Amino acid sequence: MEEKRGFRELVMEIKALVIEVSSLAQNSEAQREVVTEFVILVGKLAPILDGLMENTKFFNHQPVRKAVESLGSELKRAKALLKTQETKSFVRQVEDVVHDLGRSLGLVLLASLEVSADLKHKIGGLHKDLISTRFDVSSFASTSYGSGLVSELEMEVEVEEEIQEEKRVSFGIDDVSLQIKYGDDEQLKFALLELNDLIGDKRVGDEWITNEGVIPILFNRLSSSDSDNRLCIIRLLSSLASDNADNKEKMADVGFLSAIVKSLVRDEEERKEAVGLLLYLSDLQSVRRRLGRIQGCIVMLVALLNGDDRVASHYAGKLLNALSSNTQNALHMAEAGYFEPLVQYLKEGSDMSKILMATALSRMELTDQSRASLGENGAIEPLVRMFSVGKLEAKLSALSALKNLSNLTENIQRLISSGIVASLLQLLFSVTSVLMTLREPASAILARIAQSESILVNSNVAQQMLSLLNLTSPVIQNHLLQALNSIASHSRAGKVRRRMKENGAVQLLLPFLMETNIQIRSSALNLFYTLSKDLTEELTDQLGETYIRRIINIISTSTSDSEKAAAIGILSHLPISDKKVTELLKRENLVPIMVSIMNPRSEVVTQETCWLAESITGLLIRFTSPSDKKLQLYSAEQGVIPLLVKLLSSGSPVAKCRAATSLAQFSQNSSSLRKSRKSRWLCVPPSQDAVCEVHDGKCFVKSTFCLVKAGAIPPIIQILEGDEREADEAALSVLATLLHDDIWENGSNYIAKKSGIQPIIKVLESGSIKAQEKALWILEKIFGVEEHRVTYAESAQVVLIDLAQHGDSRLKSTTAKLLAQLELLQAQSSYF
Repeated sequence: MEEKRGFRELVMEIKALVIEVSSLAQNSEAQREVVTEFVILVGKLAPILDGLMENTKFFNHQPVRKAVESLGSELKRAKALLKTQETKSFVRQVEDVVHDLGRSLGLVLLASLEVSADLKHKIGGLHKDLISTRFDVSSFASTSYGSGLVSELEMEVEVEEEIQEEKRVSFGIDDVSLQIKYGDDEQLKFALLELNDLIGDKRVGDEWITNEGVIPILFNRLSSSDSDNRLCIIRLLSSLASDNADNKEKMADVGFLSAIVKSLVRDEEERKEAVGLLLYLSDLQSVRRRLGRIQGCIVMLVALLNGDDRVASHYAGKLLNALSSNTQNALHMAEAGYFEPLVQYLKEGSDMSKILMATALSRMELTDQSRASLGENGAIEPLVRMFSVGKLEAKLSALSALKNLSNLTENIQRLISSGIVASLLQLLFSVTSVLMTLREPASAILARIAQSESILVNSNVAQQMLSLLNLTSPVIQNHLLQALNSIASHSRAGKVRRRMKENGAVQLLLPFLMETNIQIRSSALNLFYTLSKDLTEELTDQLGETYIRRIINIISTSTSDSEKAAAIGILSHLPISDKKVTELLKRENLVPIMVSIMNPRSEVVTQETCWLAESITGLLIRFTSPSDKKLQLYSAEQGVIPLLVKLLSSGSPVAKCRAATSLAQFSQNSSSLRKSRKSRWLCVPPSQDAVCEVHDGKCFVKSTFCLVKAGAIPPIIQILEGDEREADEAALSVLATLLHDDIWENGSNYIAKKSGIQPIIKVLESGSIKAQEKALWILEKIFGVEEHRVTYAESAQVVLIDLAQHGDSRLKSTTAKLLAQLELLQAQSSYF
């Protein structure tokens, strides 16, 4: 709004100057005839200024603004002249002002090509009138002054005229090209105006333009002039190009074209005029051929195409379309991010053009935005046709291009819709030697396509891939294993996993665990991990001791977190009830191996380390079973408890849940393992550091598994305070172990001391049914202590009443008992 207001105010200010100058002139006593003619000429500026003010295109148009400002400067000069009214040179000075007003108006004319024809006619007419005005000095002198002064005045005028002629540039037809060639920026500005008039008035023709070398001169000045003059030069060149085919040919020189291309990165108006001029010239095949070779030209045109200036964008689009008739230009456009010509060649070009485009596409470093643009513009369908019906070279280039495009999820769906899956599988089964080179890109595309759940519409695809595993090269094996894992991991793939298991997938995968090729082994482990989730009891038999030991060896020697995570995850799916497996894992030192893997890590941040932490905490549940105190003691001695406590704060929700589950299992035996506070030696009092305020005895992390001493309760409470709800139930199970039997009151006080009561109440608002059930049981214990009942009754009652009215029916009875405990509900209420 400031720019719009600024231009309007500028024009209104100049219009006010017109009125003021006219008023001063009318009240002047000097040279009445000169002043009268001056008033008439200046008065004609008013309707022109009105026309400029109504044209919104000029609000942000710097060349017009500067030209209008120069008008204002000349009017201020006229105002000063009329106020002083010097007698000796007054007439000549008025004439100078009139001529300078004409030149300024010429600048307005040149800068405002987009005005209406009527306004352009008015500006052009007044411009000529002002430039051609000559006052008859002798007649004015004799009228205004005595005849004795005439000769003196004539002599002064002659001297003044000579000085002015020396100062002013001579714009005769013979000299205009000289001034354009050698003049400074100010001289060039007026010379360009004069040249524009000469051409517009047809006072010079094509022969003169050629003989004077106007076009080479203009191009020479284009690279060295200021921005206003460059704009004038480009407009003059556009005018010359539009009128004459020979002039176009002269401008087709690669040096001249390079000069115009440089203007594509300058200010908005110059860019627009430059691309317009190039569009005029692109009728010539030589221009189209040369433009594509000028460094940066196509990149700049693509930038203009995507810019905010609609006119420049339109011109750039038309010019790019003209240049795209050359295949190399189309490739340069694609490299600059404009893919429509390339896609058009893929759809309608010759066979060689299609291969050229597909090959280039396969080698391009594409961003996801570029891949999306190509998919949206329809590149995938013609590439699939090339693969399906083309010759070997066409198939290979198409597959390589599709491989590049398949890195984007949206394009995977387009590939599936194209029906390519069956063709890819058919190719992999082919034994034709000439097609062998196509199998690797085909398997890579299948691996990408398999990431989409839509692949499940091809019901037999997993079985076909399984049957190919032992018939292919390592690279293809790896792609197939990745594809199979993606397929088996989909949420709706339960039926597919069952069929894979029935068809012997596990036995087929076991040999891959012995692979020395780490990529293949890792991919096989990932697939084995996915399938092992459903294998339950038969997993032990299918693995056997040999492969269990092999998996442990991978865990201890691999440098890959994801490979370790998959291997540990497989072992975590072995039945916990199988004591022989537990003993085998213990003998192979798996627990200390896992602790040593996780302990050096300060944070669990990457996707691989998160998965590793989840797998380790999942497997540790086996080694913390409350029914086996010896096994718990073994695990505690290996440093498992501090590791689990650390993961309560740094692990994923799944890892936190599993860590809390193991800690709860440890804590179930803490009361029975605690040692009496009484010292065996009466003279030696028990160490206060060892005494536990919850278990009321001597507690230790490694021998009694005390979570208070391990510092586990604050991070457990933090889990309940957080926004993630997956670990609530396990966290509450930990707190519940502090409230059993004779320690419940100590446990209640300790939970309150650690600010844990309010987070437990929070679980009643947003937790799962099982978590809410545990929270109610814990609160019933805690509110058995009157102090906590009084302190937290108010905050609990709102949640409890809402839970009683709107919660799950399974919780109503427990909720009602708690409300009664808080004396908010009669004991005989129907809620019981």
